Amino acid sequence: MLKIGIVSGSTRPGRNNEAVARWVLGLAKQRQDAEFELVDIADYKLPLFNERMSPLFGQYTHEHTKRWAEKIASFDAYVFVTPEYNHSTSGALKNAIDYLYREWNNKAAGFVSYGGVGGVRAVEHLRLVMAELMVATVRAQVALSLLTDFEHFTTFKPDPRHEAEIQTMLDQLVAWGEALRPLRSQGRSVPSGAASRRSDGGHGW
Repeated sequence: MLKIGIVSGSTRPGRNNEAVARWVLGLAKQRQDAEFELVDIADYKLPLFNERMSPLFGQYTHEHTKRWAEKIASFDAYVFVTPEYNHSTSGALKNAIDYLYREWNNKAAGFVSYGGVGGVRAVEHLRLVMAELMVATVRAQVALSLLTDFEHFTTFKPDPRHEAEIQTMLDQLVAWGEALRPLRSQGRSVPSGAASRRSDGGHGW
């Protein structure tokens, strides 16, 4: 059975993110086709990326990186729950993603976002990031509005119509996660020679 991580996207004190992520988890656990687990990036206390080597090489020296890598590697697919900050995702989520490379490869991802326009611009940025990490993103996504799904912008009260949207996204996520299983079992990741070529630029290192 697939293991799917529901990844929180904020570490801000007083964040809305935890309530949204737990709502997603509750709906996901109604399903019988995958196992779901909440992954709160706040629990990992990741500083700004501080490994000496590029994640391409998987040579981690810090315990916080090793712990994070072990958790992310254990999943077949992910649901990213992201706020929208300044037309993009949060710095905390981007930093957590950037810590790793191979652990993300050949997996699938879906998105639940929230913000003034449903957080859709944050998701557009995340889709570009996922492509670089060899993560296949599903088309269906869930966009929550601060105006209609939150009371006074703080108390999460989602419109019931989003429950069906969650299930549609998860349907696609499970299907793609299963489809990519052969690549994961073969351990395919960075093509031969790619790591040496990209260590000077491609991954931003």
